[in-house]
Amino acid sequence: MARAVNYKNISFGSYQFNYVTTDYIQKILHYFDMNIGGYMGANNVVPDADKTRYLVSAIMEEAISSSQIEGANTTRKKAKEMLRKEVKPKTKSEQMIVNNYVTIKHITQNRNDDLTPEKLLYVHGLIACDTLDDKKEEGAFRISDDVQVVNHIDGEVVHTPPSHKELEILIKDLCDFFNADSKETFMHPILKATTIHFMIGYIHPFTDGNGRTARALFYWYLLKKGYWLTEYLSISKIIQDTKNQYEKAYLYTEADANDLTYFMTYHLKVMDKSFEALKEYIQLKQKENLQIASFVRIPNVNERQAQLLKILYDEPESIFTVKEVENRFLISNFTARTDLLGLVNLDFLDIIQVNKVKQNFVRSEKFLVLLTKYKIK
Repeated sequence: MARAVNYKNISFGSYQFNYVTTDYIQKILHYFDMNIGGYMGANNVVPDADKTRYLVSAIMEEAISSSQIEGANTTRKKAKEMLRKEVKPKTKSEQMIVNNYVTIKHITQNRNDDLTPEKLLYVHGLIACDTLDDKKEEGAFRISDDVQVVNHIDGEVVHTPPSHKELEILIKDLCDFFNADSKETFMHPILKATTIHFMIGYIHPFTDGNGRTARALFYWYLLKKGYWLTEYLSISKIIQDTKNQYEKAYLYTEADANDLTYFMTYHLKVMDKSFEALKEYIQLKQKENLQIASFVRIPNVNERQAQLLKILYDEPESIFTVKEVENRFLISNFTARTDLLGLVNLDFLDIIQVNKVKQNFVRSEKFLVLLTKYKIK
């Protein structure tokens, strides 16, 4: 890629990288600042009444897609049901998804923390838990150079990471880059986030789980810098759909004297597509809200219960648990149980006793009769 005279340099350890803020990059960064940065963007795009619902869905989507990029094999519907009901994972693929979900929730709760080598190891430990062949490699930097990055299509070696002996200085520099804002030079936060993402892949500090860790740090850094709408974007879903371009962005950067402009441009396009997908999703859900509003008109039915009734109307075989409702709406166990029992008392739900403790809640035989009574079609 031809470089303009104003290219900028970044160094990690003994490795030099550079990038150019092209016209496209400047234009899209301005667009993101207006729409994704700060409170204004999130408030304009995501309706206040629906923030919790969209946030839960987005976090689940990100957890699933980030795992699928690395080979997790399960359907979205099954994965979301597992997360909502807190079903114990039975396969490595399911464990990867649960780990990513736990990691993202941890990051959102600790978004303002600085990055340290210890916290990086902790994040990797969350991501890799019970998914590696050697338990000792979870939450631990690699201690050998027996690691290579290969093309997922033909198996060709495309990157040989730095020696494990260089990890200490490289990770220190990465943490400094994450935590500090230079007084001499300005680098846009989104470009810094993409650089952090790239560097985890380049350094490859772990034997496995580097990609998931890289995407988690990207997410973390943008939240730390006030890009609140990042919580609602599923970056990994777009990366999964464009995996070849994702890998090529890494390759082109390294092949052209570590010119990060390739990776930055790719990542900005991913964010743009993810933002457009969010807006389309919200438009779709707002149409559903009109239908949910009719359920709210039923006496003694609240907004959450109306959403549950809408689900049962669309999917008659749905089975609810207290834990699932708790996770779906980010509410307490007591509130979730109260909502479900309220619908039982109104005869919309029946209880199936699974064991001495667990109960399932299913659509009652009176469900459609009651909807007719309340003139809901």
